[in-house]
Amino acid sequence: MAELRPKIVKLAKMVGGVAGVINKIDENAPEYYALECVVSDELADVALTMGLRKPRTAEYVAEKCGKPVEEAHKDLMELARIGVCKVWHEEGKELFWVNIFAPGMLEMMVNNREQLEAHPQIGKAFEEYTRKRIATMAPMFPEGMAMMRVIPVEDAIKDIPGVQPWEKLSYYLDKYDKFSVSDCSCRASRRHIDEGCGHLEHEICIQMGSGAEYYISTGRGREITRAEAEEIIKKAEDMGLMHEGPHTEELGECFAICNCCGCACFSMRIATLFKTPDAIRSNYVSKVDKEKCVACGQCVENCPTNALQLGQKLCGKKPPEEKKEKTARNHVWHHDNWNLNYRENRRDVTDEGTSPCKTACPAHIAVQGYIKLASQGKYTEALALIKKENPLPAVCGRICPHGCESECTRGEIDEPIAIDEIKKFIADKELDAGVRYIPPKRYDLGNKIAVIGSGPAGISCAYYLAIDGYQVTVFEKEEKLGGMLTLGIPSFRLEKDVVNAEIDILREMGVAFKTGVEVGKDVTLDELRAEGYEAFYLAVGAQGGRRLNVEGEDAQGVLAGIDFLRGVNLGKETRLSGNVVVIGGGNVAVDVARTAVRTGGEKVSMYCLESRDEMPALEEEAQEAENEGVVLQNGWGPKRIVTENGRVTGVEFKRCIRVFDDEHRFAPQYDENDVEFVPADYVLLSIGQSIEWGGLLEGSPVETGRGGVVLADGFTYQTAQPDVFAGGDCVTGPKFAIHAIAAGKEGAISIHRFVQPGQSLTLGRDRREYHAFDKDNVVIEGFDNTPRQKAGHTQENKATFKDGRETFTEEQMKKETERCLGCGAVQVDEYMCVGCGQCTTKCNFDAIHLVRKYDSVPGTYEALPVKMAANAVKRSGRIAVTAVKEAFTKG
Repeated sequence: MAELRPKIVKLAKMVGGVAGVINKIDENAPEYYALECVVSDELADVALTMGLRKPRTAEYVAEKCGKPVEEAHKDLMELARIGVCKVWHEEGKELFWVNIFAPGMLEMMVNNREQLEAHPQIGKAFEEYTRKRIATMAPMFPEGMAMMRVIPVEDAIKDIPGVQPWEKLSYYLDKYDKFSVSDCSCRASRRHIDEGCGHLEHEICIQMGSGAEYYISTGRGREITRAEAEEIIKKAEDMGLMHEGPHTEELGECFAICNCCGCACFSMRIATLFKTPDAIRSNYVSKVDKEKCVACGQCVENCPTNALQLGQKLCGKKPPEEKKEKTARNHVWHHDNWNLNYRENRRDVTDEGTSPCKTACPAHIAVQGYIKLASQGKYTEALALIKKENPLPAVCGRICPHGCESECTRGEIDEPIAIDEIKKFIADKELDAGVRYIPPKRYDLGNKIAVIGSGPAGISCAYYLAIDGYQVTVFEKEEKLGGMLTLGIPSFRLEKDVVNAEIDILREMGVAFKTGVEVGKDVTLDELRAEGYEAFYLAVGAQGGRRLNVEGEDAQGVLAGIDFLRGVNLGKETRLSGNVVVIGGGNVAVDVARTAVRTGGEKVSMYCLESRDEMPALEEEAQEAENEGVVLQNGWGPKRIVTENGRVTGVEFKRCIRVFDDEHRFAPQYDENDVEFVPADYVLLSIGQSIEWGGLLEGSPVETGRGGVVLADGFTYQTAQPDVFAGGDCVTGPKFAIHAIAAGKEGAISIHRFVQPGQSLTLGRDRREYHAFDKDNVVIEGFDNTPRQKAGHTQENKATFKDGRETFTEEQMKKETERCLGCGAVQVDEYMCVGCGQCTTKCNFDAIHLVRKYDSVPGTYEALPVKMAANAVKRSGRIAVTAVKEAFTKG
C-alpha cells in the first residue's frame, strides 16, 4: 500500500472545511483519493498557499511560494484544469479561488470529462463524500441553510406575495451576462459507478458569471446565450427535473443552476436518503386542491422526494389512522431513521389506496384525468395524457376488456362509467392525420434498437423508444403490420385502418418498419448485432394454435381458429359451409365463431368446458355472438373428433361437471357417461394459443419455460441474454393487448437504461405498484342518477366485416363524463416536500400550487457553523420536549 502523502492530506483537510476538521483523512477518505490521483505535491503546496475560499492573483501566489510569476501562473492554470481552483477575471484582474470540496471542487473535477474517464475514482469520491460527510451534518442544518438549496419553478411562485428576488431563477439570469452549460456532475459520477437512474447527464446544468467564464475557458462547458439557458431550464422542467443552486456566497450570489432528479442528485439525498429535507428546502410547500385534483398521477411520478402520493378523495366511513412519522426536527436522528433504499422503494399510492380505475388498468392510465379533460373539450390534452401510458388508444377503445369499468366506484350506485367509450371518442382524433397527437422528443440519442414483432407490445416499445430519439426498426415476418391486432382480430371488432392510423404515428416519429422479414430465418440476431443494433425487444406474441390431443384432430376440416382468422385477415380464400363447431370459450373463440358466420357457416355452435358465468369471454362479446346466431353450449369438453375417409363428420363431447378445483386451478372433471354427438363439416379449435419461435432463439442463451414462453425478469423484462428483452404474450402467454402495451413501455425503459453506459435497470425506477381503496369504506351519497350513455349500433349485418359499433356523440360523451365520481386525489407529505414546484408543471387541472410556509434566508459558508450551532441548541430543546411527551403517552 502506498504511503500517505502528507501534503494531499493537508489539502484534503483544508477543502473539507468543517467536515475536514472532524473526519479522519486516510487513503480511503474520498477527499484523499480524489486529489491524490491528479494533484502533485508541488501543486498541493500552491493550493495550500491560496487558502480556502479566498480570491488570489498569480502574483500573490508567486510571492508566497517563492516562484516566478510565470511558473506560479502555470501551476494555477493546471490546478484550474484539474478543478482544484476556479479562474476568472474581475475588474481587470485574473483571480484564482480554491472552493470547498462540495459543492465546488468535486463538481469541477468531475466536469473535466477526460480526467473523469482516466480517473473514475473521482466520480466515486463525489458520491462517497457527499454521503459520508453530510450524514452527520444533515440533521443539524437550519431550514434552507445547506450548501445547496432548492430554487422553485418560477411560474409556481410568481403570484405569491412576498417572493424575494433571490428566490427566482430570472433574478440570476438578469444578474449575469455570461452563461455556459455542462454535464450534470452527479449523474456523470453515478454513471461511472454503474448507478445511473436513466436521467442522462449531457448538457443540463447551467453556470453563470464567473462560473461560466471558468467552465468555458477550461472546456468544461459550452458557452450559451441567456435565451438558450431559458430553453434548458424549460426542457429540464418538461423532463421532470427540479432546480437547485449553491448558496454559499453573499445573498443573491449564485454561480450555477443545477437541474436535478431526486434519483441521482447527491444534494437531494439530504432529503431522500437522510430524510432531513429541511436543510435544502425552499420557503414553499405544495398544496392540493382536492376538488380540482383528478389523481392523474403526473405530479406523483415526478416528485423528486416522493412527498406526493395518490390517495382517495371520497370520504371514508372510518377515517384512516393518523400516522405520526418521526422527523429529524425533534428526534435524535440515526442511521436507522434513514431511507436507505430510497432509489428502489418509491411509493405511488398511500396505504389507504386510490382510484380503482387507475389501479385496475394494467398500464395504470390516468382515467380520471382524461375523463376530466374530455369533459372540458380538451381532447388533444386528453389524448396526450392517455398516450403517456398507451400509444394505441384508438385500438384499445375498441378491443380493451376495460377492467377499469369492472372496478369503477360508480358501479356501486348504478352502472360503471363508460370509460372505454369516452376513450374511444377521444382516440378517434388519431384517425385524422391533421389533428393527431405526436409526442415531443426528450432526447435525440440515435442508438439502433431492433423490435421483433409489430403487435401491441412491439409497437408500444418502439413508440416510447422513439420519444427518446432512438433509431428503432420493427421487424415483422408477415406482410401486414400490427401482429394479432391485424391478423388475429376480425375487422368487425377492429377495422384495420384504425391500427394503421396509429402505426402511421410511429412512422412520423421516425420508426422504421420491415415487413416480410422473419428474424431467425431471413436474418439472425447476431447479424443484426453486426449491423450495429445494440438491444433487442422480442414481441412475437402467441400466434400459433394449440392442439386438443384427441382422436381425429388431424382430419381434413379441422382448423386452428387462430390460423383461420389469420387467413381471413390476410384476404386468403377462406369459405366454410354447413355445420361449424368452434371449440373454446374465450374471446378469440367468439371472434372465430362470428367470423365463421361471415364466411359461410350455416349453423355455428360454440362448445366450451366452462359454465356461462365461468367463460373467459367477456359477456358482451358472447352476447354479440348470440345476436348473430351463434349457439353457445356450455359445460362440454371434446372426447374425440369423428371422421370418415379422412374428413371430419362430427365431434363427440362429454359433459364437464367441474372445471376448477377449490383453489381455482384448472382441473376439469367429466361425466364419461354423458356423451353427445354433434355433426360438423368444420371444427375450429380455439382452446388457447402457442408461441412459435422458429429459428429466432437458435444459438441464443435466452431461456424458455412451459408453453414456450421466454423467461424474463418480471420488472425489467431482461432475458438471460443481457441485450435481449421481451414482453407481451411471448412472456406471459395469451393476455389482452393492454397487458402487452404496458410491457412494451417497461421494455423501452429497460432498453434505454441498458444501452446508455453506467445506467442501472432498477435504481430510481418507478415500480408502479397500485392498490385501490376499500369501496366498502367510502361514503357514496348525494350523487345523481344520470343513466349510463349507450353507444349506437348500425343495423346488424352478419355478412359484413364492418364494425357496426358507433362512437359516442360529443353530447353523449359530455353527459357520460359528468357521471364520474372523481374518487381519487393526491396527498402531500409537507415535511418531505422541498418546495421545488415540479408538481405544478405537470398538472393540467390547476389542482396543485406552491404556498409560502417558511422564511429562511441562506447565508455564507463562513457563517454556517455559527448558524448550525444555534440550530443545534434549539433542536436539542425540541428533542427533549418530544421525548418527555412520548414517554408520557406510552405511560
